[in-house]
Amino acid sequence: MTGRLRILGIALGLIGFGFILAGGFTFWRVQEGQQSLNAFSAAQAVELSYNEDGQLVDRGETAGAEAIMAFLTEEWDYAVIPWELDPNDPVVNTGSEYMYQMATVAYHTLHGTQTIVLEEDFTAPDGTVYTAGTPYEIPVDGRYWAQFDRENPIDAAVRAQAWTGVAHALIAELGVGASTAAALQLGLGLAALFGLVGASFLIAGAGLVWATRAAEEKLPVPALRPAESAI
Repeated sequence: MTGRLRILGIALGLIGFGFILAGGFTFWRVQEGQQSLNAFSAAQAVELSYNEDGQLVDRGETAGAEAIMAFLTEEWDYAVIPWELDPNDPVVNTGSEYMYQMATVAYHTLHGTQTIVLEEDFTAPDGTVYTAGTPYEIPVDGRYWAQFDRENPIDAAVRAQAWTGVAHALIAELGVGASTAAALQLGLGLAALFGLVGASFLIAGAGLVWATRAAEEKLPVPALRPAESAI
């Protein structure tokens, strides 16, 4: 019985060692991915703005940054991780920083105003007449790309000027960065899980080997009896 338990302990130890190797490999790959993401972010030179007190600012004002943060956490319901916003490392290379920068682009697009000049007169459903050749200041009014009425020439013009290819491209690129950062965090968690499982198997296997050895040491040694002489 002790021999079988010892074999089981050795098998558990080998399985644990395999998990530890898998965890180490996963951790190594995560570090490579993080280095690549940092290098990519640094090459683009996209940085968040902080004041001398370490507070986020937008166009020099903390109120603007606060409005963007509220937009990100309330309207988009994103859970910002405070330690990922580091004034000493303003380069955008963490999930929260990518999402904040994405929210900045979207916020200014949604709250902007576009100057529209129509080629033909247009009467809006509410009776307002828009004369061709006259510039009109039309607010985006918090509308996303799909929320405009394309059959309305005013809406169509505002949408085209507000939601440009650049705006869409920036949001898409920042979204890829945020997804990559999240995937790297999951990879780090997976590496830790592999390591913990491996350590558990290794400890269990070593414990079985130690227990069987201790049990063998405690087994009673049979006393030798003198051979009976033949009659």
